Amino acid sequence: MNFRRSAAALAAAAVIGVVATPVAQAADPSPSATPSVAIPSGLYGSGDPTYDGVWRQSLALLAQDAVGVRPAGQAVDWLTGQQCANGAFASFRADTATACDARTMLDTNATSAAVQALAALGGHDAVTGKAVGWLKSVQNKDGGWGFGAGSPSDANSTSIVIGALAAVGEKPAEVRKGGKSPFDALLGLALPCDGKDGGAFAYQPDKKGGLAANADATAAGVLGALGKGLDAEAGEKAAASKCADAKTPEQAAANGAAYLTGAVAKDGHLVSALPGAEDQPDFGNTADAVVALAAQGGAERAAKPLKWLEENSAGWAKQSGPAAYAQLIFAALATGSEPRDFGGTDLVERLNATGPAPQAAGKDESKQDDAADKADAGDDDNGMWWVIGALFVGGIGIGFLLSGRKKGRQA
Repeated sequence: MNFRRSAAALAAAAVIGVVATPVAQAADPSPSATPSVAIPSGLYGSGDPTYDGVWRQSLALLAQDAVGVRPAGQAVDWLTGQQCANGAFASFRADTATACDARTMLDTNATSAAVQALAALGGHDAVTGKAVGWLKSVQNKDGGWGFGAGSPSDANSTSIVIGALAAVGEKPAEVRKGGKSPFDALLGLALPCDGKDGGAFAYQPDKKGGLAANADATAAGVLGALGKGLDAEAGEKAAASKCADAKTPEQAAANGAAYLTGAVAKDGHLVSALPGAEDQPDFGNTADAVVALAAQGGAERAAKPLKWLEENSAGWAKQSGPAAYAQLIFAALATGSEPRDFGGTDLVERLNATGPAPQAAGKDESKQDDAADKADAGDDDNGMWWVIGALFVGGIGIGFLLSGRKKGRQA
């Protein structure tokens, strides 16, 4: 579920009232090699954080926690300090001394990723509680969520919110709007078995209400339908099954996994293409697919794409930064592989090197501040966002949702 930050590009279309169509992602998730803003000392990565600062920070912290690394206190404090007074997170706030207002791009994906990371770390109930409260307040009548408040529901955003709800102990099926739950929204985005690409998930319906298969959305949808998050663990071993009428979230997940299995059967990876360019390997979404396949049917289901990632992803991760390393760590852990020796690469070491040095064992330098208490009041929930430039955001892995904390999974 490389929620990828292609979601940011999709959001741009949604914000201006256009039904979004999945956009191919570039290999580098950073919008620019030269950041347009200064990189804060507590932030992971050196690329421009304008459209992915909170996202990449959240994935980095969640991945570190999953392998038993205690993140630097300043890294955690930076993330909590990004929260708006109403509980939401924007993609990035360069000036947190200024209150969020109608122009602040409030982001359900960033908010949900932050919730998952902070819930895993523990000690941030006030922050995550306000964030979940905001997410509930912007739930759509179909039970789902879009990238921003008021935008049409999509499979990726709905799934990562499910992961956030599960991370704080909520029961997603009971979080309803207009009588609909998030699972209802996902089932509405699942392609029927009797048509082309049956079992896959669409990102959103097109202008005529039609559904088109999207591998990114399918990886996300599988985890969402299972009620799991970005750092999902392997599920019980299950043989691949044929597509069947999806009357339950579990069946929709099985159908989606069957579609992904077929999508990676030939080359071991998913593909993406930029307009006018040839298809190319999609590393981030392939990593998300590994997590989804393992979560739905056990590690063996993901063996082929995992092997491809081990052999080919080092260059992509080095170029793409912390979110990419985090996605690969999630893929390794979901399949029982060793993230410190992933195709010869120590993913944990590489991730740690992209930000502040982690804490020494037994030391807790985090101030554990409640960012909500520090945020200025008066934010406008229904902010109108201006995302010119978002279409240039590359592919970050919106790896996905959360099933349970992987405490105890020491590297």
